[in-house]
Amino acid sequence: MPSNPHKGHRGLDRIRRATAHSLDGLRVAVRQESAFRQECVGAVLLLPAAFWIGQDWVAIALLAGSVMLVLIVELLNSAVEAAIDRVSMDLHPLSKIAKDYGSAAVMLSLLLCGSIWAAALIDRYFS
Repeated sequence: MPSNPHKGHRGLDRIRRATAHSLDGLRVAVRQESAFRQECVGAVLLLPAAFWIGQDWVAIALLAGSVMLVLIVELLNSAVEAAIDRVSMDLHPLSKIAKDYGSAAVMLSLLLCGSIWAAALIDRYFS
């Protein structure tokens, strides 16, 4: 079986390249994805607030983790959309289904994040 020319890197070189690709992905997402930019603004506000609202390390981890989960799912949704668009820009029922699944995943992550934050706020200020 022929080897993949992109898989031959080892050790620190592999880590350096992987980090560079990850940073490239974040830069592209910030430049091209308005939803990701909006969620980043939310993260900039909510991540510091997690340390103020969370009463222990578990609450802080849940609050911050739920915000990070939204960003992660948005990046995965954008990856699905980019792959679908790479194959074809034509409207196709399977392309729509794939994009709708990604969008539903983002919505569920936002609902989870909102629920965790609402529960933490209620616990902090109304208990």
